[in-house]
Amino acid sequence: MASWCRLGMAGLLVAAFASTLTGCSGSAAARIDYVVDGPLSSYNTNTIVGAAAAGAQAFARTLTGFGYHGPDGQVVADRDFGTVSVVGGSPLVLDYQIADNAVYSDGKPVTCDDLVLTWAAQSGRFPGFEAATQAGYIDIANVECIPGQKKARVSFVPDRGVVDYNQLFTATSLLPSHVIADQLNVDVTAALLSNNGRLVEQIARLWNTTWDLKPGLDLKRFPSSGPYRIESVLDGGAVVLVVNDRWWGPKPITKRITVWPQGPDIQDRVNNRSVDVVDVATGSSGALPTPDNYERSEAPSGGIEQLIFAPQGPMAQPKARRAFALCTPRDTIAHDAGVPIANSRLQPATDDAVSAGEGAAEAGPFGRADPAAAREALGGAPQTVRIGYRGPNARLAVTVGAITKSCAAAGITVENVTLDTPGPQALRDGKIDVLLASTGGATGSGSTGSSAMDAYALHTGNGNNLSGYSNPQVDSAIGALAVSADPAERVRLLGQAAPILWGDMPTLPLYRQQRTLLVSKKMYAVGTNPTRWGAGWNMDRWASIE
Repeated sequence: MASWCRLGMAGLLVAAFASTLTGCSGSAAARIDYVVDGPLSSYNTNTIVGAAAAGAQAFARTLTGFGYHGPDGQVVADRDFGTVSVVGGSPLVLDYQIADNAVYSDGKPVTCDDLVLTWAAQSGRFPGFEAATQAGYIDIANVECIPGQKKARVSFVPDRGVVDYNQLFTATSLLPSHVIADQLNVDVTAALLSNNGRLVEQIARLWNTTWDLKPGLDLKRFPSSGPYRIESVLDGGAVVLVVNDRWWGPKPITKRITVWPQGPDIQDRVNNRSVDVVDVATGSSGALPTPDNYERSEAPSGGIEQLIFAPQGPMAQPKARRAFALCTPRDTIAHDAGVPIANSRLQPATDDAVSAGEGAAEAGPFGRADPAAAREALGGAPQTVRIGYRGPNARLAVTVGAITKSCAAAGITVENVTLDTPGPQALRDGKIDVLLASTGGATGSGSTGSSAMDAYALHTGNGNNLSGYSNPQVDSAIGALAVSADPAERVRLLGQAAPILWGDMPTLPLYRQQRTLLVSKKMYAVGTNPTRWGAGWNMDRWASIE
């Protein structure tokens, strides 16, 4: 009976869920504790720092959108929120219709103004926005929106029909523009569409900072458009989510979910049963033995664990980066992680026939450590390199240890820097020379589930292009990949870019990050997810049966 209940409750239909719950013994607990592998620093998961943190795992059902990322990383249309219609193919034109009854938890309606803000912040056209990525949004020519209305028409630049357009305006990307409008007492949409420089600067500043999460926050600035809303932020950074009574869709099963940033006490919390769901990078908390009352599953993510080289300091030049790559034991590091070496930079989200050949030949010299070649590349000059990662993280500590030992023979001294601040910020501020992280500098997966979107992490001017890399040929390939669905063409584009990227070495891919999901056997409807939204994509369906 228990296994039948578990299968049924993993379904998404509320009716099926309700009937199954009735058939199970016990009742749903009022509270669930959920651990994610990064800080909860911002409600805005679209900034450089916010995207690298764990907010997407926490807020997929707090800030909803026209789609969400399902269990395989695919985008699933969220018809509770609204609908998307293709009204033109060349150029691509989309109509976005927000549900008539869509309203924020503060009573303000969800409107097309929110789409305008999302586009403006991530399009790269308006200065001041510290957006993580421009992928997809950079190709939008304009957004037609009558302020306060529920419909927007989005027109793309001619010949820039983005294949994965369903990645745009999804859960966690749409923020409440009225919060900024109320603070500035301005019409945000009018200011953006008229490109009012002074107001755009103020809007960008608030978009970057007004949704930072701290204890004692002003809840009026954090309205929800989903089944849950923020109730509070605890000391230590945990965020308490409670039912949003104004949510117009199916009501969530559990009344309260506390989302905890990963800490050194995970094993203790699992042992004393004070946590229900743990969704972290495999090995980040050590072995993490599974007690009898928990179930464990492991699955590949869409993110690539990698070395991201700083644009300044000792790693600023390709010569130094290549030397460091030569003494990095990628084979040992991947073996320790229990997975193959990854070579993907522009096709990172999945392992398939297209990605298999990405730079395979050029990657050859960098498969195993060659300290002698590294020393020769540096002309015998000694060097000190600071590698940083968000800690504590047992897997990454082992990785840095392996690099330290290997590169010492090349005359390179590696300093291990455990960060308690965001990795992208530390790299940008010159506190470290190399960031060890996943796609875009993320602690978790970091992936959108779309390789075409993730590839923008190496595009000129992209926020999460943390190495500051710029190459016109690579930019051209990334742009072409975004509008091509032809596998043969994608292979050709990847083949053109790979030799350049292995020569310039802005990043060094190591292995595909694996995910560990540890779930109490009392829990139902929880599953793995390869994207940065993780297991939290359907938390409103979770239940703990007592």
